[in-house]
Amino acid sequence: MAETARIVRNALFERFGEQFTVDENLPGLDELARISAHRTHRHYLTRDVAPELLRLLCACALSAPSKSDLQQADILIMRENEKRNIIADLLPDMPWVREAPVFLVFLANGRRVPQISELRRKPFPNDHLDLFFNATVDAAIVLATFLHAAEAVGLGCCPISVIRDHASVVGELLALPEKVVPVAGLCVGWPAEQGTISPRLSLTTTLHEDRFAEGDLAAEIDVYDRRRAARRLYRSQREVARFGRAEFYSWSEDKARQYAVPLRADFGDFVRAKSFHLD
Repeated sequence: MAETARIVRNALFERFGEQFTVDENLPGLDELARISAHRTHRHYLTRDVAPELLRLLCACALSAPSKSDLQQADILIMRENEKRNIIADLLPDMPWVREAPVFLVFLANGRRVPQISELRRKPFPNDHLDLFFNATVDAAIVLATFLHAAEAVGLGCCPISVIRDHASVVGELLALPEKVVPVAGLCVGWPAEQGTISPRLSLTTTLHEDRFAEGDLAAEIDVYDRRRAARRLYRSQREVARFGRAEFYSWSEDKARQYAVPLRADFGDFVRAKSFHLD
């Protein structure tokens, strides 16, 4: 177990820039090693994922915790290449959407519980924001659980949240009924390369005890920007025509530029058109 503990320590140091104490006798170290060393994979071998394996992984994902046992998450397997190509054409900067052996869409299903209420002839006075929130959180938990299950058997994955930029097209393409919305896509396949660990904000920034404490955010972000840049430089800069070319193009600069452009401003309208009430 000493080697597994070393893997966890090294992965977390690469992730957070901090040395962690890891008990070599801690139960579940293999699982912690997989979680701590998580990598996103965008390039895959030309090797199929067996349908029975995919079904098994979906079952494991749908075994995840669910708010009040409401089970408001669904998984849609895209098998028709014509439909997948339509989505891939919408995302030209993400060729892996077309190339991955498997493409899934994780859905927030706020439809089933009201239908059950109607079947059981009971009122449903909860058609408000919480219905949408619970369904999307359920879908996100199922997505995360699928990632862990897939990585446990050696598969690699890449979540595709940008399908929400085209929610109306995706919704129509997949015949999504009222109160069912796409949360994210997921590319799945056997990795063609190891991938890299993405550095994360330090625990000083994101871990709180007893009360929220923001601290010196500017200083913490600066430290993170420089730690991340030492391991991974951006290949290109966003919005150069608008903001110029930065001498030091950091994570925070990239995120600030990314969100200086309106994104998914119509998603609320799409959700309301699916008969979710967000008040």
